[in-house]
Amino acid sequence: MRKSIANSIMNTVRDLNKSGIVDDITMRNIEKLCVPEVQDYPPEKIISLRKRLRLSQAALASLFNISPSTVQKWEQGLKRPSGPARKLLDIVERKGVEVLI
Repeated sequence: MRKSIANSIMNTVRDLNKSGIVDDITMRNIEKLCVPEVQDYPPEKIISLRKRLRLSQAALASLFNISPSTVQKWEQGLKRPSGPARKLLDIVERKGVEVLI
């Protein structure tokens, strides 16, 4: 539901921007506020992302400043990434590992 509300707001603001009622600076500020919802990361997705980035479990753990055993537990389904870790996974998936270096 949150996604549909954000989409409605963005569509309305885009239309207002096109008609000149909302300026470009305001438009960019509103776009920044409508940050995409962070998705869930099941074990298969974490493994796939790590392999696509060509990282070992230890290397991914080092980037996130967590223990390698935590990454192992994520990939085995024994633990799930929490809020900050999910956000980091989302950022790395969208922008690449370079944003953390």
